[in-house]
Amino acid sequence: AGSLAALQDESGVSLNATDNVEALVGDVLAGHWDLVLGTVGSMRLPQPLLSDLYEQVVLELLELRELDTARQLLRSAPPLAALRKQSERRFARLESLSSRPYFEPKEAYQEGSSREHRRAHLADSVRTEVQQVPPARLLSLLGQALKWQQHSGQLPTGARFDLLAGGASARVAETETFVTTPGPVIKFGKKCHAECAAFSPDGQFFISGSMDGFLEVWDYERGKLRKDLAYQEQDNLMMHDEPVLALAFSRDSELLASGSQDGALKVWRPRTGQCIRRFPGAHGQGITCISFTRDGMLIATGSFDHLVRVHGIKSGKALKEMRGHTSYVNAVDFSPDASRLASASSDGTVRVWDARSSECLQEFRPPQPAGAELAVNSVCFMPGSPDQLVVCNRSNTVYITTLAGSLVKALCSGKALGGDFVSCVVSPAGGWVHAVAEDAHIYSFDVEKGELAHLLKAHDKEAIGIAIHPHRNLVATWGDDSTLRLWRAGSA
Repeated sequence: AGSLAALQDESGVSLNATDNVEALVGDVLAGHWDLVLGTVGSMRLPQPLLSDLYEQVVLELLELRELDTARQLLRSAPPLAALRKQSERRFARLESLSSRPYFEPKEAYQEGSSREHRRAHLADSVRTEVQQVPPARLLSLLGQALKWQQHSGQLPTGARFDLLAGGASARVAETETFVTTPGPVIKFGKKCHAECAAFSPDGQFFISGSMDGFLEVWDYERGKLRKDLAYQEQDNLMMHDEPVLALAFSRDSELLASGSQDGALKVWRPRTGQCIRRFPGAHGQGITCISFTRDGMLIATGSFDHLVRVHGIKSGKALKEMRGHTSYVNAVDFSPDASRLASASSDGTVRVWDARSSECLQEFRPPQPAGAELAVNSVCFMPGSPDQLVVCNRSNTVYITTLAGSLVKALCSGKALGGDFVSCVVSPAGGWVHAVAEDAHIYSFDVEKGELAHLLKAHDKEAIGIAIHPHRNLVATWGDDSTLRLWRAGSA
């Protein structure tokens, strides 16, 4: 720790790193505070974040009635001493709570918040500040990262350089907004088009899966196939025997899962193109959607066969099966703590499953006309609000709901005919929802205002899907016109 502190002082570089960020985030979400504090102890996290972490530890100790430990922290922990100077009112509230013979959550947490909300917020803050670095990478990065980032144009002038991440600090992000400006256009053959595409969580990869079975890694700044990857330079592309219908990255961006029309599931290392796991009969029909748990150990898949299955990376086997949908499963998404799995289907329903027992905990239909059975195309957990879902069905409205299906907010385009949504994505901070519709337009909604903020024509034929960059105002869309198009914020 002493050497680390000296290196930080002399280099001016913050070495907030661990070899498994998602394990750390998972510990925050699960309240394993002994592990969390042990990990962050050698880091230089911002003082407000440290104070927030210790404040939450005290609150949970009080809830467990571990009063002596909570009071000891209040007396001696430096982050809480800093909190006392920063906000005497917050510190006094903690002291007051620690002197009471009972614990009342409504008094401990602000209105509308809870222990789970606070953990989720802290988990997002930790993920923003901490980078994941394999142990052997540091020495090579010290010599090469800065030179390469400047050469490739990934380090903007004046940007803060994060040495361990190998680039500009990704989370010093643009203010979220809608996209207006066309970027590169990737063209496929006349008889081919992209069926799916995804950005990696670290923003380093953009990969498409297409009708010809190929998985291709693109330079999304230029719209060209990346030739810096040896396997693509040698034309040894990642591929399936049948059209690729679904893609998903692990949270550390080290793994890519792909599913194809014949029900095969493959897991790749996108940096090398190596296929590390095959599930040849993952489903009896085509795989339509994929989601990783945050630790990257489990993969959920949905299929045309109406089933949701969970597969183990280590075992190479299907571990769980969720039955209940009566039509195609179009979307699956694990909750941040991996305890829940949401699925959406063409049977018009959203289901929320217990990821451990496979029990269906909730089933609901988004609002729709009487007698209609509108296919639900997309579902995902709302960033920062793990008790809410973003639901997109074949209508002109995207819904934000509770896990039980109660309506929180409706985002309506106002277009009565010909504008039903095909797919949607949520911005990383949850402030915007972007949807593509059958009229080939991108509809961008300001979530807080609950209104349509911008409309943009994206394709000449019907749009198929949409993806969003993890920390930039950069959206990708693909359609039946055999193009994959990138869109940026800025003046049109």
